[in-house]
Amino acid sequence: MNVNSEIGTLRKVLIHSPDSGLGQVVPSKAQDWLFEDIVHLSTLRKDEYDYYIKLLMYFLDPVKIKGKLSDIEAEKNNRCFFKPDHVQFHHSDNVIEIQSLLANILENSIIKNNLVAAVCAIEGCNYRLQQQLTEKEPIKLAKIILSGSFDDEHMIFAPIPNLIFTRDLGVVINNHLLLNKPAKKARSRESLIMRYIFFNHPLFTTYQQNILEIPDPIQHFLRPGEDEEQRATLEGGDIMIVNNNHVLIGCSERTSPYGANEAIKLLFKYKVVEKVSVIKIPSKRDFMHIDTIFTQVKRNVWVILSSVAKQLQTDVHEPVSFFTPPEQQTTEIIQFYRDQQRTPKRFSSLEELLNDVSKNDLQSKEETQFIYSGNNVFPYDSREQWTDSCNLLALKEGVVLGYDRNDKTIKAFLDKGFEVKKVAEILEAIETDQLNVQEIKDTLILLPSAELSRARGGFHCMSLPLLRDNID
Repeated sequence: MNVNSEIGTLRKVLIHSPDSGLGQVVPSKAQDWLFEDIVHLSTLRKDEYDYYIKLLMYFLDPVKIKGKLSDIEAEKNNRCFFKPDHVQFHHSDNVIEIQSLLANILENSIIKNNLVAAVCAIEGCNYRLQQQLTEKEPIKLAKIILSGSFDDEHMIFAPIPNLIFTRDLGVVINNHLLLNKPAKKARSRESLIMRYIFFNHPLFTTYQQNILEIPDPIQHFLRPGEDEEQRATLEGGDIMIVNNNHVLIGCSERTSPYGANEAIKLLFKYKVVEKVSVIKIPSKRDFMHIDTIFTQVKRNVWVILSSVAKQLQTDVHEPVSFFTPPEQQTTEIIQFYRDQQRTPKRFSSLEELLNDVSKNDLQSKEETQFIYSGNNVFPYDSREQWTDSCNLLALKEGVVLGYDRNDKTIKAFLDKGFEVKKVAEILEAIETDQLNVQEIKDTLILLPSAELSRARGGFHCMSLPLLRDNID
């Protein structure tokens, strides 16, 4: 377990394939469960997310998929290769499925009883149902806990559709794992499940001393009322790793100033990094996390939303505050250092910060380039940012995954000299030995997105990298 950049070659990643709970989200509860719309589960799985898994397998674990693509297509309706509870599931050691890890730890009867009791407490289940769940065998129980259903027609508690966005729940920074605190109650079960996995699964045994948990402010429970702004919340979409000394943390709709502050204290206390840059963005649903407005493509190339990236019109010498009312908010950036003798540094714009990252942290000798959402043309910049034009996952430096629907952002990539390929085309070329993954460079790989984009998260959200190569 080691991640010290956003663009080093990806070797291991934690994901969660869409479970049946996504197909049971109803319109009246969609926003309560943090979705903008209901999705067609079968299309989302077969025609969209399965492509994502195939591509990850070819890059991260080719032995498990090489030569099987035609068989997988023939079995498309059954999808055995993609089902964690099926005997023909891929069980990759590099494209790691949360449901499989959960089933593994449920083999331990003590963990099983404790986790079932905790889930039932969160969901308000009665004692008889709790007893009934403890009698289920681990593979079946894991599926129930994640989907909220005994089967496709009998729900016992709410689904947790946001678990496909694994990054929000934990982030690997160097050889430490920062366990996050999601902002919304709809994600409480997810957070509980991930804590049990990280502290109990053999995959993470040797790293348990390096697991950091975000605490709430001291005696927060004595504070009057239930003021959400007083809570320490932190989600992985607001954390980006620059290199082994520097991390970016966003203050956003989902990450509170208290959460960012607690994360900084932990990262400095355990000497995980030397500096942290805090990026406060407007607390709006449009943005949600910093990875919805920018992600890294190469050490000198970033995809970004122009409207929040340009030079600020405020006085950079004003006292720093992260408690500005929402209607007055702009993007504010301040860099803190573990060495408290150093004075925190302010940046006048996101572009200035990212240029500094490229030039000074990553030692780029090339000019820093920005690829703008919607090719920086209104209203396409906002429209395509909404459908995750800026939320890209780097499989290696210069090779990123994005949605096929963001036409003008795709044009912006082409204008910067990148190749643009559809995922089906890439998969066929790899399978027939016309293309080696090592040869793919400076490429935006497009995946189908009609249903996935309804969930308001891209491939950066749908990945929790556990191991990347050191880009140095």
